[in-house]
Amino acid sequence: MQTTIDPAEVAKFEAMAAEWWNPQGKFKPLHMLNPCRLDYITTQIAAEFDRDLAAPQPFADLRILDIGCGGGLLSEPMARLGAEVVGADAAPRNIPVARLHAEQSGLTIDYRHTTAEDMAAAGERFDVVLNMEVVEHVSDPLAYLTACHDLLRPGGLMVCSTLNRNPKSYLMAIVGAEHVMRWLPKGTHDWAKFITPDELCDLLRRAGLDPVDRKGMVFNPLSWSWSLSSRDLSCNYVTASIRR
Repeated sequence: MQTTIDPAEVAKFEAMAAEWWNPQGKFKPLHMLNPCRLDYITTQIAAEFDRDLAAPQPFADLRILDIGCGGGLLSEPMARLGAEVVGADAAPRNIPVARLHAEQSGLTIDYRHTTAEDMAAAGERFDVVLNMEVVEHVSDPLAYLTACHDLLRPGGLMVCSTLNRNPKSYLMAIVGAEHVMRWLPKGTHDWAKFITPDELCDLLRRAGLDPVDRKGMVFNPLSWSWSLSSRDLSCNYVTASIRR
């Protein structure tokens, strides 16, 4: 496979593959974050493609790629909303976990062990690419985002989330999540590979995409929940960009 994947990063997530659908397991942070991510994703898709989220299957006729799909935490909601979903992951052990859960849930999702680069080279094209918490784990962010650009049809939408690089994100994502709360195994994240919002927007433009929105995803320890913020992008954040 052509690839910008980092084998050491893949190995980390392969080791946790069986935990994907355990809300109290090693992916507890993603389970907590997922409603916030879905709020942003569904709102952006509905706005870009003029879809009514109150309709039974508002994303019917849209082809969506969930790159770095893991166990399918985002792929399954997209399928329930009517989209044709491809879930791709570089960690082979994630795919049978995702397939089994989709089957048990009565959902048809095309899960593949592959890379963004190989899919782009094969001529795959999508209306939407979901690129969530992946770019901070690849070896070459610009090459990876360029492959994601190539996977979009003209007018297509990419939603990309990652972690800001500053002292707060180090305290929250590494000290807090990995060492204090022990939500994630130590070493899951490499703070040096975190990307600031301005750096990501520059990378997106260099990859041929037009950034149109960005928001922070903020954790409230009192309500133990996540919410979107137009002002606070200091730790987790998410962007929307268009292939013109």
